[in-house]
Amino acid sequence: MKIRPLYDRIVVKRVESEAEKTHGGLYIPDSAKEKPQEGEVVAVGKGKRLEDGKVVPLDVQAGDRILFGKYSGSDIKLDGEEYLIMREDEVLGILDSKPVAAKKAS
Repeated sequence: MKIRPLYDRIVVKRVESEAEKTHGGLYIPDSAKEKPQEGEVVAVGKGKRLEDGKVVPLDVQAGDRILFGKYSGSDIKLDGEEYLIMREDEVLGILDSKPVAAKKAS
């Protein structure tokens, strides 16, 4: 099943963290883990409609990795997969795929 969000909404799939145990070596059960606040954009709407009727395209595109707030969006389930649907203004930032190397101070 495909979903196409309306206007300035986006569909996000949470990115699961890989760390399953603490620094001390204790394993954390799934029920006690916090849900990640990082995700990958699966689908985007056409854009935000302004008061004058113009549609402004979104900055976020499908495939972007984003950060969002802990209580952002609404949980939905499609074909057994869990997704979030949220407005673009709930996105805190877009993560770049290439980390920027820090420069040494002279």
